[in-house]
Amino acid sequence: MDSQAQVEAYLKVLEDERQLSPHTVSAYRRDVDDLSSFLTEYLGTPEWDWGGVDRLALRSFLGWCLRRGLSRRTIGRKLSAVRGLFRFLHLEDRLPTNPARAMRAPKAEKRLPGHLSRPETEIIFALAEVGAAENDLKGTRTLALLELLYGSGLRLSELHSLDWARIDFPKAQVKVRGKGKKERIIPVTRKALQALTRYEPRRQEALARREPGMDPDPLLVNNRGGRLSGRSIQRSVRELLSRAAADAGTSVHSLRHSFATHLLDAGADLMAVKELLGHVSLSTTQIYTHTSKERLKKVYNQAHPRS
Repeated sequence: MDSQAQVEAYLKVLEDERQLSPHTVSAYRRDVDDLSSFLTEYLGTPEWDWGGVDRLALRSFLGWCLRRGLSRRTIGRKLSAVRGLFRFLHLEDRLPTNPARAMRAPKAEKRLPGHLSRPETEIIFALAEVGAAENDLKGTRTLALLELLYGSGLRLSELHSLDWARIDFPKAQVKVRGKGKKERIIPVTRKALQALTRYEPRRQEALARREPGMDPDPLLVNNRGGRLSGRSIQRSVRELLSRAAADAGTSVHSLRHSFATHLLDAGADLMAVKELLGHVSLSTTQIYTHTSKERLKKVYNQAHPRS
């Protein structure tokens, strides 16, 4: 089996057995492709195989990543893909040893996530309400997707793949499939249910125009009745965020960050927020506690007479 076929076998294991999302598998493919391109240059020939790669070559790849100015987080992901590949090849007896076993990524910087203040949140939803007052597909859809992103803390990928049938109106909850294809049930706010009810007639009109072969029940639809693309969701959110919340950035993820931060600010239990977000590790959720603590310190410094 040649080098590329071994890579394809590794990626298939990630998708089928580990059930990583297509987005993650694509990222790992790009990371391994970067390593392959580097090795062709480093070894001086396109005719190489994984068995000829040693620890020195992999350390040189790490240096190559650093010289390109990649962030520590990106380098960490690349090394995770590389370690996984060599572990797979070793366990499959395609390599006698694993040269990547002792490789360690540079410690990733912990960046506080951008989020909206409560007044900014109110402005954004006020703007969305104005758009929804037109009672057209775009306006009612934008309000509905904002309510789900902020009210339930959904990831972009979770919202994009969501079907209407997964919204349980009587129980005010939604079942989503997150990372690793793991499902979780999240409460849906009263405002979100109202926005969805308002959007549904426009959605049905669009679905009536869909062509054979299209998804039968997407939650978010475009004018032709097809599933709304992730890029279109991003564009809708970016338009509103850029008008009201420049400090938080214009990423869809800032609404998810705001969901978590505002819950913790209001005294929500950290473990409960972890479950709502679908985090595997509590340490991933704890970054939001730093955001809350920073705000608390700022309030203290501004208000205390001896601060």
